[in-house]
Amino acid sequence: MRMDVTKMIPLEDNDMRAEYDFTDGVRGKHYKAMQAGYTMTIHETDGKTVVKEVMPKEGAVILEPDVKACFPDSESVNTTLRSLIPLLSQRQKAKVKKA
Repeated sequence: MRMDVTKMIPLEDNDMRAEYDFTDGVRGKHYKAMQAGYTMTIHETDGKTVVKEVMPKEGAVILEPDVKACFPDSESVNTTLRSLIPLLSQRQKAKVKKA
């Protein structure tokens, strides 16, 4: 049996398909819940149900949307934070080294 392959129409980088309607969308709606982790329920074809608890990786930092807008990637966040480290007092630096 041969499957028909549909022709993919290339989209420009910033184009969104017409059927995607986000006019009533709310940015950050699930942000707080995702910080605490979430549960996935997977219904497999053989009838089994698998429940997975997903937690953010240890050390992961979730940026608020307004902060994220200023930093395009992890490297820019780390560079900025490293530039602030010399401004910390000696006491704060000692706490950081212990952790």
